Amino acid sequence: MVFALLAASPETVQFLVMMLVVFGSAKVLGELSQRLGQPSIVGALLAGILIGPTALHLVEPNHFLSALSELGVMFLLFQVGLEVKASELMRSGRIALLVAILGVVVPLGAGFAILELTGHPLIESIFMGAAMVATSVGITAQVLADKGLLQHRTAQVILAAAVIDDVLGLLVLAVVSSMAEGKIDIAGLTITTVISVVFVVAVAKFGTPTVNVVLPRMRKTLRSADAEFGIALIFLFGMSLLAVVSGVAAIIGAFLAGMALAESVEHRVHDLARGATELMVPFFLTGIGMGMNLTVFRDPKLLYLAAGIFLAAVISKWLGCGLGALSLGAANANRVGLGMVPRGEVGMVVAQIGMARGAISAEVYAVAVFMAVATTMAAPPLLNRAYRSLAVPEPSTMTE
Repeated sequence: MVFALLAASPETVQFLVMMLVVFGSAKVLGELSQRLGQPSIVGALLAGILIGPTALHLVEPNHFLSALSELGVMFLLFQVGLEVKASELMRSGRIALLVAILGVVVPLGAGFAILELTGHPLIESIFMGAAMVATSVGITAQVLADKGLLQHRTAQVILAAAVIDDVLGLLVLAVVSSMAEGKIDIAGLTITTVISVVFVVAVAKFGTPTVNVVLPRMRKTLRSADAEFGIALIFLFGMSLLAVVSGVAAIIGAFLAGMALAESVEHRVHDLARGATELMVPFFLTGIGMGMNLTVFRDPKLLYLAAGIFLAAVISKWLGCGLGALSLGAANANRVGLGMVPRGEVGMVVAQIGMARGAISAEVYAVAVFMAVATTMAAPPLLNRAYRSLAVPEPSTMTE
């Protein structure tokens, strides 16, 4: 054993230690979180804060962990898609559209207003509003999946609204980024929007019927073990790539891929996808936690600003999206509003773009990252409380 350790390269040892620390801490704290009556997601997020730059400095964020994090959220949304039927999701279209629009307008206005009132430059105020627009549906999807509630009517609305929200959020980001560069390409923005909408609608509407015809024929010709799972993975990565090329996030392509396959693949594919998700999701969750760096809040003014932005981020999504879903009843509107609260990696990406463009200061960047991580951590316990009365999954009854 000693000779094997000496023979291993330092890079190999460092890689294995990093994997052990990240995965192990996420699982241990996730288990502890569940014993305390909270979703395991909270423990995994806390693990990222504990082992990252804020506390123990055991692991530093790097490109490899970012890639694992991206794969983690893609597999998560793919697995969620496998549990959702396109026909049921499409029925929630009109309510989901209203939820998404209000979930963009209200947070955008709230973030802009707070920074304007505190004397920040115009472009910084707009970027903060844009960072508050984004929704990280992966967190909510994980909570609902753990509870077996992906077929509940509010889950259908949240998932559909998150897809629309992604298109609207990327449009807002494109406009804000263009403003930071001093020009707005109207033609380019219009083309990107049209392509994104066409891609999402086409896959949602025609993906399942197409797969229902093609997959059985491929199943007859393939002989390798778990060939169907291999086809599913190829479809996952292909759809994720097409989503990025079309102007939407890779996770939307992953979700649409899973949804298109949901009614055709065998149960074995669901089991294998769940295993891959179990492996990869801890890297996604700890990666969000490692983005938090509390040492920058030694300045009381910055701390107050971060607290105000966090509260506005939670309330604006809860209120805006909840109002959009009010026709479902007050309890379900509350669930939809809370389900759209987490910003996660999407909000952090917006902040990084603003920093790269020179549009926001290091202080405002830190506030935006804090908002993204804090809303992500706040969402699971809030959802846990909102859904605690649902002991048995409620079938989707959406008629819109």
